[in-house]
Amino acid sequence: MNRCQIQEWYPNFKSCSIKTTIHELPESFVQYLLDDSGPFLLPLSITNYDALPNRVHKPEEEEDFVAVEGSGDEAEEPVPPPSFPELEMEIKASIESLGGAIFPKLNWSAPKDSAWISSTGNLKCTSFSEIALLLRSSDSVIHDLYHAYDSCTDKTASRPSSFFLALRKWYPSLKPEMEFRCFVHHKLLVGICQREVKGNFGSESYTFDVYVTKDGRVKLLDFNPWGASTLPLMFTWDELEEKLREGGNELEFRIVESRCGIRPGLKTAVPYDYLDTSQGSGWDQFLRNADEELRWQTSAGA
Repeated sequence: MNRCQIQEWYPNFKSCSIKTTIHELPESFVQYLLDDSGPFLLPLSITNYDALPNRVHKPEEEEDFVAVEGSGDEAEEPVPPPSFPELEMEIKASIESLGGAIFPKLNWSAPKDSAWISSTGNLKCTSFSEIALLLRSSDSVIHDLYHAYDSCTDKTASRPSSFFLALRKWYPSLKPEMEFRCFVHHKLLVGICQREVKGNFGSESYTFDVYVTKDGRVKLLDFNPWGASTLPLMFTWDELEEKLREGGNELEFRIVESRCGIRPGLKTAVPYDYLDTSQGSGWDQFLRNADEELRWQTSAGA
């Protein structure tokens, strides 16, 4: 499990992976991600950038929020937003060095399940505030923070001693249908891969994700543990284990034959009752931006 943390494997495989900068997170920011006791607040940005859509002011709605004199509401002090100026400046410099846009990832997981809250509908981030929004909204990140070792039989701790934020260079031309997950058991490739990635990973059983570029090069994206919380995608773990028990050496390659079959998983869907899409809500502009991004991606892939 520990070998699959990006700060562990990336230094050995950086030559065949996506350009990445890794930051160790201060414990105060980790606790911010874990805190669900108060309102949802983004950190106060030193650049004054707000990743959340701004709602148009509607005077007629103010009466819904007026506190009655003598009520407990008027005595409550607003909770001040947290601030991480040093971390924000470090991340700002890294984003600029990676071309101005990145996608974030913690030790094991990227916040793919919170892509719905981004105005682009993906993990593209250009600021610290956008990164914080995706991380704070992600159940996958919470799994890293709380439950990463739950499936380990030799579990001795509930979490690693340190958490890291990986900023990975954003490539708008990447197509999801060209990414593949490969399953390795006892150093034998039993899932599907088009090419072997150079390098020697420390574990005997694991999965790794690769991306095939237009010119046929293979880029290593990630390592994940065998089984546990790793999704088997078009396989099931029972199928893969059965292949091993049968002792066959044939490699099975499964693909989606229709481009329309390449879609985000259900975990990335937006909760329908979360949205107020009326004009002026902020989300109407959010949806227009998402539509424009989808049209751009469709035309780029044509």
